[in-house]
Amino acid sequence: MKESIPLLKRFALIGAAGYIAPRHMNAIKDTGNLLVAAMDKSDSVGILDSYFPEAAFFTEFERFDRFLEKLRRDDPAKGIDCLSIATPNYLHDAHIRFALRVGACAICEKPVVLNPWNIDALKAIENEYDKKVYTVLQLRLNPVIQALKSRIENDRSGRVYDIELTNVTVRGRWYFYSWKGDEARSGGIATNIGIHFFDALAWIFGRAVPGGNIVHLKDADRAAGFLELRRARVRWFLSLRADDLPEKCRHEDQRAFRQIKIDGEPLDFTAGFAGLHTRIYEEILNGRGFGLEENRRAVEIAHDIRHAAVDSNRGDRHPLI
Repeated sequence: MKESIPLLKRFALIGAAGYIAPRHMNAIKDTGNLLVAAMDKSDSVGILDSYFPEAAFFTEFERFDRFLEKLRRDDPAKGIDCLSIATPNYLHDAHIRFALRVGACAICEKPVVLNPWNIDALKAIENEYDKKVYTVLQLRLNPVIQALKSRIENDRSGRVYDIELTNVTVRGRWYFYSWKGDEARSGGIATNIGIHFFDALAWIFGRAVPGGNIVHLKDADRAAGFLELRRARVRWFLSLRADDLPEKCRHEDQRAFRQIKIDGEPLDFTAGFAGLHTRIYEEILNGRGFGLEENRRAVEIAHDIRHAAVDSNRGDRHPLI
């Protein structure tokens, strides 16, 4: 299989009206490439004017499919090299398959899929079409997270760290009327705002210990639990509620608070997210993108949380519950 694509010049984007889509448009533009076509069932995509006003646009998937297939068949040099996927989580699997069938690689937002076994199926299709699936695990490029990984790798003692993860990302009422509020389509809060952090922790501290994924709280807008990794005991808390923000954040009108404590020492990485999508695209263009297998640990963790029974009686709960 080809491990990378040296130059990705011609892109298409599916999910162009979504919250995260402008970051993909910006990354495509910043890396000097061209957005040929975009698709979303919503036509509220005026943001395209700021990036690629000449891009073809479709509100029906079938016409988008036909357009890309015709480009490829009329002149392979004018087909797309890559499809960027910013659609609802439950559609990622199908849209990755579509990208490979039209002869493109895929750059997919998190989570790449909702279930671990879907990764195996997609790897088989990668081999069949000789095209690559890349994923947006941008937190691995956050400088604070990278410094933490280096620190743990350089600790040869084999010690197990005590970790406290807090991620409060405030969302309004609209959230629960959208696909994000439907666990069957989004994977729930542990997937929507948790999976990047579970990925980062498993990337740094190793895979989850069997039986070490315990859920203490699981509501539509809050979740918490205990996760045992090879080199860490993690108490985690996720929330969409404004009243879970620290007083300082509320006073300064900040809508997010993200912190990791390591043996009681806080690492605040609320900042450091700007420009990471462009960095992800640069990595892909240079043959260093994150592939399917790199997603497995986080997908397994989020899947297990989603299906876990709640155990509220254990003593390893996060302080905020």
